[in-house]
Amino acid sequence: MGDDEQKPLWRDLAETVGTVLLVGAVLFALSGVWPPMVAVESGSMEPHMSKGDLIFVTGPERYTAPAATDGGVVTRDASQGYERFGMRGDVVVYAPPDRRGSPIIHRAMFHVEAGENWYDEANRSALPTGVESCAELANCPAPNAGYITKGDANPTYDQAIRRAPPVKDAWIQSKATVGAPYLGCVRLALTGQAC
Repeated sequence: MGDDEQKPLWRDLAETVGTVLLVGAVLFALSGVWPPMVAVESGSMEPHMSKGDLIFVTGPERYTAPAATDGGVVTRDASQGYERFGMRGDVVVYAPPDRRGSPIIHRAMFHVEAGENWYDEANRSALPTGVESCAELANCPAPNAGYITKGDANPTYDQAIRRAPPVKDAWIQSKATVGAPYLGCVRLALTGQAC
């Protein structure tokens, strides 16, 4: 190849890199978080999110609704008609400090204060079978203030089965906004996961 043939190749490469950087900058400006998209890795949020869906996320305090807590999250119980992904309340992406692996993407059901007996506030159908009091329930009374969360397809609250303590605002990385089916399969494949 001569110099004349290489110049267009370098120019094409520079334009491609520039376009990718521009798209990334726009997505970051809209979402306020990086990365601005996550891939759903399990079926815990079905039927509203499926494994392999690509979800656009925003910072927790962006685009909040009137019923949002100080952390910018609308819980299912306080949502007054506000819906995300087919049900009331925000879907949050969170990772407790001791979490290994990818963050969890589940719905914020209600908020508790440190020391609160949240058994009385809980939906009995989302508690483990046979639990009849706070004393029999994991993370009750609440060891810290935070959100009680649950995957839409999961039978029990995350906190009731020791998946995580009540989710602190500081652990919330983002909120799910919109999704695109199957586009997350590319990311899953790149990390060695089946879609």
